[in-house]
Amino acid sequence: MSANERVRAAIEPWLASRDLELFDVEHGAGLLRILIDRAAGVDLEAIAEATRAISAILDDVDPIPGRYTLEISTPGLERPLRTPTHFAGAVGTKVILKALSGEERRIAGTLTAADVDGITLTTEAGDERRLAYDDIEKARTVFEWGPAPKPGKGTSRTKKKKKKKAQSPSGSLSGEQRK
Repeated sequence: MSANERVRAAIEPWLASRDLELFDVEHGAGLLRILIDRAAGVDLEAIAEATRAISAILDDVDPIPGRYTLEISTPGLERPLRTPTHFAGAVGTKVILKALSGEERRIAGTLTAADVDGITLTTEAGDERRLAYDDIEKARTVFEWGPAPKPGKGTSRTKKKKKKKAQSPSGSLSGEQRK
């Protein structure tokens, strides 16, 4: 059993009792990163509680020899995709991945399907690509911040600045206006 599997086995029961999901375990270079999630989202209080409890559990079980820094976090807006479960949960979202081989190694598009063998992706060019999990080096979801402002239209903050400058060429009030 690998170190990551020992960590999973030790902490999953506690996480499940708190309605938290173990999203991923990363271990290397003196760092043990545990990513947790929940359908309703994870707040700072849940992360703090999980950090204290997981630290105590790992001290008792000692699944990893040597020293390491423990980091408890959420997967974030741009989530790493490593397992078939991760990919299945991301169906319908925009992803970017790096393939191990092929003409085009960096592929972006919408994840349209994920099964036990691999994924189907509709690229930004509209092509459908099928990749086996073994052919994917790295993948993550892509968070889109919303529509860009229309050309020639500024944000409300920009409009306020323009309005102020139009009232006073220097941007400040004259001595007579201050009285």
